[in-house]
Amino acid sequence: MDFAQAAYERRAVLGWDVAELARRAGMTEAEIESIEESGVEPTLELIERLAAALESGARIDPGHTPEFRFEERAA
Repeated sequence: MDFAQAAYERRAVLGWDVAELARRAGMTEAEIESIEESGVEPTLELIERLAAALESGARIDPGHTPEFRFEERAA
């Protein structure tokens, strides 16, 4: 899964719309939409910011095809 898809899927699991994620991440709705449309290269700062806003951890698996996931934090 790529970064854009991971962000979209985690937001959907939480039941949030773009506006809610934008508010929690301190970003604009346009910025979130750009991320979810693969219009942004993920930086470490952006990954950390979205992970915190999405109440999750970030996991990158560099296997054959790199995969990216936002995963719910263990309680």
